[in-house]
Amino acid sequence: MPKRLTAAQYIDGLLAGDRLVLSRAITLVESTLPSDHALAQQVLSAVLPHTGRSVRVGITGVPGVGKSTFIEALGTHLVGELGHRLAVLAVDPTSQRSGGSILGDKTRMNQLAAHPQAFIRPSPAGRSLGGVARATREALLLCEAAGFDVIFVETVGVGQSETAVHGMVDFFLLLMLAGAGDELQGVKRGIMEMADAVVITKADSGNELAAKRARREYQTALHLFPHAASGWAPVARTCSAVSGEGVPGVWQEIGRYLELTRGNGFFEQRRQEQNLHWLHETIRQALEERFYARPEVQAQLPQLLAAVRAGQQTAFGAAEQLLGL
Repeated sequence: MPKRLTAAQYIDGLLAGDRLVLSRAITLVESTLPSDHALAQQVLSAVLPHTGRSVRVGITGVPGVGKSTFIEALGTHLVGELGHRLAVLAVDPTSQRSGGSILGDKTRMNQLAAHPQAFIRPSPAGRSLGGVARATREALLLCEAAGFDVIFVETVGVGQSETAVHGMVDFFLLLMLAGAGDELQGVKRGIMEMADAVVITKADSGNELAAKRARREYQTALHLFPHAASGWAPVARTCSAVSGEGVPGVWQEIGRYLELTRGNGFFEQRRQEQNLHWLHETIRQALEERFYARPEVQAQLPQLLAAVRAGQQTAFGAAEQLLGL
């Protein structure tokens, strides 16, 4: 195989479900080289009619919640008992600083990573959230073109990455722990409002009662939020990824959500809104990149940054000066 594939080789390989070509195509969309970017867009445009047929699930959770164990348990259930083809992607703009990423998780998902119906891909490290999110969104489309009918998008970092993932999935799953004092302490309202389901993990080894209590508290909290436009009432469940108890039920909840939203038209409407969101997001990122790449901006930026930092100039005034160049 040549070092650099042609567009036709990428397209044919993807549509044939070639996992090696899929990996190389994702590397292509992650590249910042202009020539790679042009080739990636050519490939994406060609395979676009073969995308959109998967179930896209976002998965986030507090540190220590056992995301990798949960993903392996649910993923193994999907590719084993149910016969799905699963791709697992990550949004992780912070891994270079923290050292945490799905790459490490992949080594712990031994069973799932080795399954021929599963594909696990770490996210690029050390890039901006916007860049990683765009690459993940495009990787998601490539996985769909390659025949994967379920896509998990995991947030590895915390913070704004949840919003980015929520904007590219159909169902958003929040994993939480029980038995850590006030169950709602430290949970951002915005993340709770985005959740279509809250799953209390590690409901085993004597933690079952605490998990059930936490489930009731989260269910009550979810009912306090305004009704979702989807018509879906978010649910709280418990599960043990170790024993498998409750794991199939999580997928059943996702199935009920899909049945409801496909029936009332929300599913397709949300997909269309997400497409438009990514159009605007791509324009915004491109304009920002081109702005900072201008020589006159690069020449003025350091001194203006220093002036704003020192309180000698307002941020608004410095921005106006740069935008006027």
